[in-house]
Amino acid sequence: MATEVKRLIKVRVAKGASFKRDGYGKKRQLSDSWRKPRGQHNKQREQKKAKGALPKPGYGSPIAVRGMHPSGFFEMLVTSEKDLEGLNPKTHAVRIGGTVGTRKRAVLQEKAVTAGLKILNAKVVMAVVKAEKPAESKSADKPKIAEKTSVKSKLSAALTSKKEKPATPAAEKKSPAASVKKTEKAPEKKAEKVKPSSETPAKKSPKKPAEPVAAAKESKPKAESASKAKPKKKSESEVKKNE
Repeated sequence: MATEVKRLIKVRVAKGASFKRDGYGKKRQLSDSWRKPRGQHNKQREQKKAKGALPKPGYGSPIAVRGMHPSGFFEMLVTSEKDLEGLNPKTHAVRIGGTVGTRKRAVLQEKAVTAGLKILNAKVVMAVVKAEKPAESKSADKPKIAEKTSVKSKLSAALTSKKEKPATPAAEKKSPAASVKKTEKAPEKKAEKVKPSSETPAKKSPKKPAEPVAAAKESKPKAESASKAKPKKKSESEVKKNE
């Protein structure tokens, strides 16, 4: 029977004709879907040469293969699990509806395969059913935050170390010249300290402000002694006694 079906499908293909409406290539707004020509002088209606064939009973496909899919199965549209019931895997093939979601499609495909049915529009569904994660407590989230902060700190430390490393060779290059300058300046300072006093100019001008301080110190005891030496005024009673 299978070989006979294949032969009849080939006959159907050989007899098949595409019927197109008259003038579909002349005007952009006309589609190639079939429309019967009704014009009084229409060339297609009059069956002029190269104007297109008209649908006739001779173009029909064999009854045994009429409406059959080219694969040799009768196509059945499926949108739920109930539609899979009562289908014969030898004569029927399954086409899953376009409105079916991925989760439901995975279930329908599994059941169709187990039943031995051919799926005409099978698709590979990756990780449709997600495993339910247990409700984690807030305490479990804290270590994750701590890990993130530690990783950030490590990255920042690594970046700073990389930035600081190139600066060290330049400093090492400059250090010999700086050490030479320091060695040159050091003996000069020592020589300046060892210079004799005769060479240095005898200028004691900054010590002048000290003299008024000494004079102020000397004046204070004199004023105190003068205040002590002043005689006390005698009262009237003492004057009378003396008289």
